Amino acid sequence: MLRLALLWSLAALPAAALELRETGRYDLNRPASLDYDPTFCGLWIANEGPEAILVTLQGEELRRISSDLGRIKAIAIEGDALIVGDGFGRLQRLTKDGTPLAAPFALEGGFADTEGIAIDGDGRLVTVEDDPERLSWFTPDGTLDDRIDTMRLDPPLSEAQGIAIDPRTGHLLIVDDWEGSNSLYEFDARGGFLARANLLEYGDDPEGIAIRPGSGQLFIAFDGGAEIVTFDYTATLPADADPLPPAADCMMF
Repeated sequence: MLRLALLWSLAALPAAALELRETGRYDLNRPASLDYDPTFCGLWIANEGPEAILVTLQGEELRRISSDLGRIKAIAIEGDALIVGDGFGRLQRLTKDGTPLAAPFALEGGFADTEGIAIDGDGRLVTVEDDPERLSWFTPDGTLDDRIDTMRLDPPLSEAQGIAIDPRTGHLLIVDDWEGSNSLYEFDARGGFLARANLLEYGDDPEGIAIRPGSGQLFIAFDGGAEIVTFDYTATLPADADPLPPAADCMMF
């Protein structure tokens, strides 16, 4: 996997490169992990406490849920349900009203400082960890399927916090916090480096990221300033790629 990542980093220059344009921001205390929910046209947010909250895209709270885990550090949409992680290598599946679908389970390999979770097109759990520094793929039951040491990438990714996957491209979007490079990394679906954008002009200590593919929007949570910042987002694409089509969007409207 690492060899593939390095080879992909040497690929031909793309026709479109990663680009961000800020479109708004609002205050929200301690946002640590995000995911976009088209059913509610809102964001699920974990803040490392015992609950996660669902808010509108303007930050108005819609509901709160809890789990059987001691805390919720990472959260993602998985089909019509949620999957949450405690940052110690344990996950649990919940309905969107917080009802457990099964007991918590452990990721293969024991302790893992799981900072973010996303679900790829094959239904695998994709996690980012910063102690040790890893990008990992797991089967839905938590069996390790693949892994990259992110410190061996060029440039290295030392403090990965949040992850989102663009379903239109399969690209992985990962934020690196203040102790790292304070930037957004873009990788292809195999973990090959594509681009990096510095986020210092928008905020410090990025913690979470979510994508709204139907509108090409990104949401990045900054711990410094306790804000959610919204962006119009352009993905990195190869020279022969067609423009990205719109994806499914808010089902409420």
